[in-house]
Amino acid sequence: MSLVNEVAVGADGLAQMRALIASGRKPGIAQSLHFDLVEVESGRAVFAGTPGEHAYNPIGSVHGGYAATLLDSACGCAVHTRLDEQQAYTTLELKVAYHKAITRDTGLLRAEGRVVTMGRRAAFAEATLKDAAGKLYASATSTLLVFAR
Repeated sequence: MSLVNEVAVGADGLAQMRALIASGRKPGIAQSLHFDLVEVESGRAVFAGTPGEHAYNPIGSVHGGYAATLLDSACGCAVHTRLDEQQAYTTLELKVAYHKAITRDTGLLRAEGRVVTMGRRAAFAEATLKDAAGKLYASATSTLLVFAR
């Protein structure tokens, strides 16, 4: 099932992302980890979520996968905004750097992704994960494969 195709059949990537936000629908991963796609423009996507105990690991902090998921989503959806009606993408590589521990007391986090370069077959994106005060918690770079739908 492709949620973006359901909300905007035959549209380009930016129109699909805008339609997804407008629909209020969320893919399963966003439901499970309690985060939302909140902003898009060409080459840019922002996700927001408040970490809680639902994302805790056994050592008493938010699992690194929570940050990685938000960063991967931000990078991927930033690239998605640059796709035409005939293109799709998948992540080939994600490199995450963790700058500060995340806990349930961290508050709202925003993952902002942006396209660095976009080619016919490969795209490169980067993202940051910051709190409301602008404090950096994690950052990522991503390589994505672009292909025909």
